[in-house]
Amino acid sequence: MMKDHPFSSLIRLNIGGKKFCTTIDTLTQREPDSMLAAMFSGRHTVSEDPDKGYVFIDRDGKHFRHILNWLRDGVVPTLTDAEYSELMREAVYYQLLGLVEGINSVLTRRREGDELEAELTRADIIKCLQYEKVKFRGVNFSGLDLSKLDLSYVDFSYASLKNVFFSRANLQCAKFRDVDAEGSIFHNATLRECEFTGANLRGALLAGANLKSANLQDACLVDCSFCGADLSSAHLQTADLTNANLEGANLEGANLKGAKLNNANLKGANLQRAYLRHVNLQNTHLEDARLDGANLVGAIR
Repeated sequence: MMKDHPFSSLIRLNIGGKKFCTTIDTLTQREPDSMLAAMFSGRHTVSEDPDKGYVFIDRDGKHFRHILNWLRDGVVPTLTDAEYSELMREAVYYQLLGLVEGINSVLTRRREGDELEAELTRADIIKCLQYEKVKFRGVNFSGLDLSKLDLSYVDFSYASLKNVFFSRANLQCAKFRDVDAEGSIFHNATLRECEFTGANLRGALLAGANLKSANLQDACLVDCSFCGADLSSAHLQTADLTNANLEGANLEGANLKGAKLNNANLKGANLQRAYLRHVNLQNTHLEDARLDGANLVGAIR
């Protein structure tokens, strides 16, 4: 168990094999609601290697220096789009919402002039929301910040939603049928009973989202992050979840019939009473997953 360090605020971290040294103040002050702040706030017991004195976190350490620099000075690093995508995943995992918003802001500015401009602005959308049964079918929203808006019951079917920022938005019962939402951010969004049938959500971030009873049949969910998301009773039939991260997600009663789960991370996920009949689980990470009552008839394990 981690005791008080001889240098009271000094912390040594081993992130997936890469070693770092920082302070408790750095890990807790800028983002006090983050996972890192919670770990080192003194409210939790943290295990460390007694021989080497490092706290181990099982994540890729490639971009952790950027995480630390953000926590130190609040500056978003200058990276390629691919590197920003990787850093965004780490920021979502550590629940660093300020960094998530900073990266999205940089990417939005970078995309200006590189793609067709969005057909409506955030202000236009807010005006439209005054009316009932709002439909934005087929509209290009690429790169817009629609975070924290009440977009419940809005019909976005067939729209271009690439890299749209929906963090903390209320999207209950919204329709996203056949949308292109690659790289969009739905972090902590309310998506209960939404329809994503046939949607392209490749690389989207849905960590902490409420997707209870959502319909994601036939959706492309490759490389998506659903860490800690609520997918209870969700419809995921024939969805492609290759490389998706569902660590700690709630999939109780979810229907995964015919879903592709190659290299998907389901560590610690709740799969109680989930429908996994004939699903190939050979290359799926299921450590500490709860499978009580799951239908595993014919599943390949």
